[in-house]
Amino acid sequence: MGGKEATLSIPEGVEGIIWAATLADDGPSGGFFRFGKPIEW
Repeated sequence: MGGKEATLSIPEGVEGIIWAATLADDGPSGGFFRFGKPIEW
């Protein structure tokens, strides 16, 4: 989750959180997303 082994910097890591937190009411829901794009689970 962090430290020297982290694959993303802090700014890179928060991009997805900010994206999800600021979605419009009619934005995508009910799925898994990475970097703002739907992913399989």
